[in-house]
Amino acid sequence: MDLSKEYLDLALVPTGLLILSIYHVFLLYRCLKSPETTVIGLENHFKKAWVERMMRIEAKDRGLSLSTINNTITASTFLATTSLALSSLIGTWLADSSQQSLIKNSLIYGNTSSSIGSVKYITLLICFLVAFGSFLQCVRNFVHASFLISMPNADIPVSYAQKAVIRGGACWSVGLRAIYYATVLLFWVFGPIPMFIASLVMVLVLHLLDRNVTPLHQFEEAKLIS
Repeated sequence: MDLSKEYLDLALVPTGLLILSIYHVFLLYRCLKSPETTVIGLENHFKKAWVERMMRIEAKDRGLSLSTINNTITASTFLATTSLALSSLIGTWLADSSQQSLIKNSLIYGNTSSSIGSVKYITLLICFLVAFGSFLQCVRNFVHASFLISMPNADIPVSYAQKAVIRGGACWSVGLRAIYYATVLLFWVFGPIPMFIASLVMVLVLHLLDRNVTPLHQFEEAKLIS
């Protein structure tokens, strides 16, 4: 193996991950400083208004809101289960050293040593474990929100339920971002060049999806429904 091919992984893979990480740091900065310019900020704006209106009606009439939360819990549970299953599959693959020989393919232009092969699967495993933990926390926060929203005859501040819903949405976003990273790292199995190209394409696609140009709608003051 020539030196240029051997060190291609050391040059392209960290560069691709760095580009993807810089984009997410920039996205986090925008979410904190100018949330109205991001889709995440737009969603949080509507979530706060939704919770506020749900908390202003009678507890017996909040069935629709609980159904919405239950749908989110179901989706989060499914993604958490899928992430755990993929983590178990990758762990089994790592334990069976004979399977790692499959990565030594002449079509892969890059380092095909067993150590690099192990690093590839370990990074994938970490991403799916992060996704698993994030989706579990998403379920935890939305379950807590459902308790607050469905509690009858209780003077609970609206901000309590809003924080639970927003935190659940944040955990959902982190879980999805971990899967995005895993998708990019999956291309590394086929070589550092596909992985680097996938990183650039992922940043371009996420930039289009995360950008918001719609002005935030200012809701009118909700009236208490007796």
